[in-house]
Amino acid sequence: MGDKQKVLAELFRICQERNSFVFDNTLVKQVCVTVGFGNPFDVTKIDKRSLLPEVLRNHDYGVVHLGQGRHEFVKGVHNLYHDFEPITDYTDWGYRKSLLNEYNSSESNILSVANNQRILHHFVFGEDTEFDSVDISERPKTYFPHRTKADLTYSIGTEQRLLKGMQIEIDLTIEYRGKIGVFEAKNVKTAADTEGFAIYQIYHPFLYYYKAKEAFGEQFKEVLGVYVARHTEGGQTYLRLWSYTFSSPFDMTSIRLVNSKGYRLIGEQK
Repeated sequence: MGDKQKVLAELFRICQERNSFVFDNTLVKQVCVTVGFGNPFDVTKIDKRSLLPEVLRNHDYGVVHLGQGRHEFVKGVHNLYHDFEPITDYTDWGYRKSLLNEYNSSESNILSVANNQRILHHFVFGEDTEFDSVDISERPKTYFPHRTKADLTYSIGTEQRLLKGMQIEIDLTIEYRGKIGVFEAKNVKTAADTEGFAIYQIYHPFLYYYKAKEAFGEQFKEVLGVYVARHTEGGQTYLRLWSYTFSSPFDMTSIRLVNSKGYRLIGEQK
């Protein structure tokens, strides 16, 4: 068990003794000092269920963020994570590898390559043309990574939670004719790696834009949370994409698959 998992296990023990499962960053920092873990702000970022310490998995508890430096251990790990659905539909996507394409394997580079190659537009909007003959106001828009804060109220199953001043990280956003796609990305080892993601990673950005639909007015059509996973096999790069919506927008557990597709990047000669 790594030091991060040791910190989480000790936090859980303390909360059990207190019979209160809400804790804050002050306690996290104290336990980090005791354990010898140097990054307290990373402790509660648990992007997949396998990173939970055994004691939490055995008791069926995960962690949710409440905003303003507060967190909570909640029952029902299945409500917090979603596994990737298998993908069998692959498209060969020809491209000329530019100077910085796949220069590194960061999440930002994954999304940059997919965006620059128009894969994101093809997947979300069903179009991948360059729109050169279209007025700039009618072309798809790309909005780069940013962080924002918002108050969010939503349910996790039957339990409602109010998140105050919640920091929301959005890796990339694209918009076209009122349809919004918000993106999260990660590297995986193989196509067989179907262990998915913490739902809040796409749900918080989804809800942030969904809440603004009244301000957007009739121009707003829908918002989708899209996950992009990259892996290499035999020197070939593969991108797999899943788009999700939430059938009950204010319930995080109502996640529903809309579409999925794989892209095999085929290098073209200059």
